Amino acid sequence: MCRNIRQLHNFEPPATEDEVTAAALQFVRKVSGSTKPSQANQAAFDHAVHEIAHITRHLLDELVTSAPPKDREVEAAKARERAAVRYAR
Repeated sequence: MCRNIRQLHNFEPPATEDEVTAAALQFVRKVSGSTKPSQANQAAFDHAVHEIAHITRHLLDELVTSAPPKDREVEAAKARERAAVRYAR
């Protein structure tokens, strides 16, 4: 899937509406093959983003886990370390 779509489940604090909408936007861009739809497709594009964000929020609200919540800063640091190794020259 898209590298820009980040895991949103099991974080403290929970994912914000902006994060959910950003993930939905990335998903719709990937599926549609377009980062900026034409005027003729803009309404359908925006509707899809809204619907996917809505259902994603429902999914996140209903998921359960026994794992402790992750810390965003710790996970970001791990991602930076992985990127440094991956892109080291």
